[in-house]
Amino acid sequence: MRLTGAEIVVRCLQEEGVELVFGYPGGVVLDLYDAIHRAKFRHILARHEQGGVHMADGYARATGRPGVAIVTSGPGCTNAVTGLATAYTDSIPLVVFTGQVPTQMIGNDAFQEADNMGITRPVTKHNYLVKDVRDLAPTIKEAFYIATTGRPGPVVVDLPKDVGRASTDYHYPREIFLEHYQPRYEGHWGQIKKAMSLVLKARRPVVYFGGGVIISGASEELRRFCEKLGAPVTYTLMGIGGIPGNDRLSLGMLGMHGTYRSNLAVDGADLLIAIGARFDDRVTGKLDEFSTHSKKIHIDIDPTSIRKSVYVDSPIVGDVRNCLQKFLELMENEPKLEGYPERIADWWRQIEEWDREHPIGYAQSPTGPILPQYVIDKVYQLTRGEAVVTTDVGQHQMWAAQYYHSQKARNWITSGGLGTMGFGLPAAVGAQLGRPKDTVVCITSEGSLQMNSQEFATAVEHNVPIKVVLVNNGCLGMVRQWQEIFYDKRYSEVDVSQTPDFVRLAEAYGLQGLRATRVEEVETVLEKGLASARPVLMEFVCAPEENVFPMVPSGEPSRKMLFGHPTQS
Repeated sequence: MRLTGAEIVVRCLQEEGVELVFGYPGGVVLDLYDAIHRAKFRHILARHEQGGVHMADGYARATGRPGVAIVTSGPGCTNAVTGLATAYTDSIPLVVFTGQVPTQMIGNDAFQEADNMGITRPVTKHNYLVKDVRDLAPTIKEAFYIATTGRPGPVVVDLPKDVGRASTDYHYPREIFLEHYQPRYEGHWGQIKKAMSLVLKARRPVVYFGGGVIISGASEELRRFCEKLGAPVTYTLMGIGGIPGNDRLSLGMLGMHGTYRSNLAVDGADLLIAIGARFDDRVTGKLDEFSTHSKKIHIDIDPTSIRKSVYVDSPIVGDVRNCLQKFLELMENEPKLEGYPERIADWWRQIEEWDREHPIGYAQSPTGPILPQYVIDKVYQLTRGEAVVTTDVGQHQMWAAQYYHSQKARNWITSGGLGTMGFGLPAAVGAQLGRPKDTVVCITSEGSLQMNSQEFATAVEHNVPIKVVLVNNGCLGMVRQWQEIFYDKRYSEVDVSQTPDFVRLAEAYGLQGLRATRVEEVETVLEKGLASARPVLMEFVCAPEENVFPMVPSGEPSRKMLFGHPTQS
């Protein structure tokens, strides 16, 4: 069968089982869009290329399947870079097709030409420039394989206009083998047995896990592993949902805005079992004072993540689920585990004492002002922690991590590594399209929302019934908090109170708009908004001076937490 390059792309996507793609057309990808139109392939038109890639990202995180996006050359690709970098830092599988000028014009500063390969290389797992239509189908097969295997990530396929127009005999490879790329999935039995010996000797163990548990689909294995030990469990921002947020073993999130008990438990542990986490700086704080009394086990599929920043005593390279299954197999026949929970009972008593000293909490006055924590807590109560939640970045993101106790894996979608404002709304659109039967809630702020608010139009066009919870405090809250605490309240360029009327803006786009300005209105607005079959914006006018605590100051060890302004702590 002879097909054009554009037709080959569509046929390859169908071979890969792709349901829908997100994108924005332009001159050099017109042949591809013509093939999409003729094939009646489902395409979601974003209103900005960054939004389109974030939609593909949200779809991938919510479903576990690779997200796909198409952008044009030049500014189409450069606009997509933030979306690619967001996915790259959080290990999200994407395949993004970028348009390129015809091959004979590459390097001639042609109209809307950019070095897509050079620009995207630092923020992708791999990228390709296809110069021959005969290479196109095998390249797409490789792109999906690389994006979804090992440590996942985004892959770019750069498609010159003439390659999209050229034709060749179509053949899509069924199998792929790349000699230079062989991810290791099987954890080494010898290393797992050595790690097990450390587990059996521990009296103050802590299990610390991250996004690798979600990506691997290892939540059930993690739960069984922790239950058998009866050990305390903490998690990173990316690990939320790996175990139910209100699980009896959960200490909550650790790190810069983690709980007091989780940070002190990690600091005082004699064994730290790190599973699918990379010892990020927001977790470790001051590196040379991080969990100095503990032996460390580290399970990760990416060998370059192990011992990159923290020395570990027992490294295990492999897929998290596979490694935990092997641990569970060992534990079935291990007599020394008898009575293990009793052996660590004193450790639990110490952790419970820390929790009594500084529990996570807030004090909402019935007369106001509205606290963002109260709003998020109410969202949790009304959805029972079972909604798919996307967030933007800032104070509201940390409050959501603290007060929305997500019950399931793939129900928490946030930009962790890059911290991308403007992520939450388009990610919610993508997540809702991937999970049409689930409630999808985007928790955002007025600063973040204005970065990609144009995607309201996409939600309305496709009747994507996302629920946007806007906590509006009139400022760039996290920056303002740092300026208050560390810059003697010298507030520089953080006032964003000059904003549109968000309810009227939402209504102008075709959403339902609701607002609460008093505490007694919060629950009513949430109930009405969550019950709607339409996309909804719910704005909550909140206290501008509220801060996120606990807080570990940058560069300090994780045990040195603030619980208010330093003069009040």
